[in-house]
Amino acid sequence: MSGKTEFLKSVRIFCDLTDEEIQSLLEVMHPRELQKEEILFQQGDPGGELFVVESGAMGIAVTLDDGKSLEIANFAKGDFFGEMSIFEKGPRSATCYAKSRTGLLAMNEREFFQLVDSTPASAGKVMTHMLSVTRRRLEDTGGFLSDMVQWGEEARRRAITDPLTGLYNRRYLEEALEEYFMKARDGSKPLSVVMLDLDHFREINEKYSEKVGDQVILAASEVYRRHLRPTDVAARYGGDEFTFILLNTDVETARSLLENIRRDVEKLTLLDELARADKSRAEKSPVLKVTTSQGLACFPDHASSPKALREAADSALYRAKELGRNRVVVASIPGSGSG
Repeated sequence: MSGKTEFLKSVRIFCDLTDEEIQSLLEVMHPRELQKEEILFQQGDPGGELFVVESGAMGIAVTLDDGKSLEIANFAKGDFFGEMSIFEKGPRSATCYAKSRTGLLAMNEREFFQLVDSTPASAGKVMTHMLSVTRRRLEDTGGFLSDMVQWGEEARRRAITDPLTGLYNRRYLEEALEEYFMKARDGSKPLSVVMLDLDHFREINEKYSEKVGDQVILAASEVYRRHLRPTDVAARYGGDEFTFILLNTDVETARSLLENIRRDVEKLTLLDELARADKSRAEKSPVLKVTTSQGLACFPDHASSPKALREAADSALYRAKELGRNRVVVASIPGSGSG
């Protein structure tokens, strides 16, 4: 018995073949040699070949949404892989590379079905074992894909949320504003945008500490969550600045909601409690209350584009600061000169 014959009989999918059937198999298989880290095929490449590892080791990896590579399987001497591409004729679902200097025996789709035609009995034995192993692989892959979906959702969540507050981040806001504006315009529905700042936040950071500043942001964020609806968007625009997108919400409805947020933020006692615990804090900083300045603009009243809507809300925010802070200011109607 030759070395290759003995080796193939040790491979599970070929273990039931006779010596003569192994010889027929060897006639349709051809060797491949790969150096360490050499790629056999890339994710997305055309399929159509079955491989058996004769020596060395192969790795299988998929590319994640963030561009990183995740290894999902290894194949050592006596293992086979690539069989699904022969049957489904689809592109490779992963990238395969040599983890060390590796020898393979390969059989393409044409050669496999040549074996089926010439020796149907031996092909039947191979396919019986192949389907058994493949079924288990698919079961394992099902669990893996479930994990991948969860990992993908988690990665997506991290990409669009602010790590401190858990609210949306600026990146998501810019995408959402465009999308929601188009929906409002196409559906002839009002859309309100709010720009909000925490008053005297720089002084809070300087006189109390940045840690206290983070606590203030978190406490205020919880107030926003309590008042906003699931369909609304609350995003941390940067630092102590936040933006709300209020769907199907006109000016008066939005103003009422924002006044409730303003009052509840003002009721926060975090700074007052810190000052009572350490009287020197009160001497260092007169800021004992957390308050907000808010600018409100609404489509179609104040703007006819997403950019103009946000700019109108931002202008109203600065007007709120000029008027003494801790207030909600509605944007001017274009051409009216009023605010």
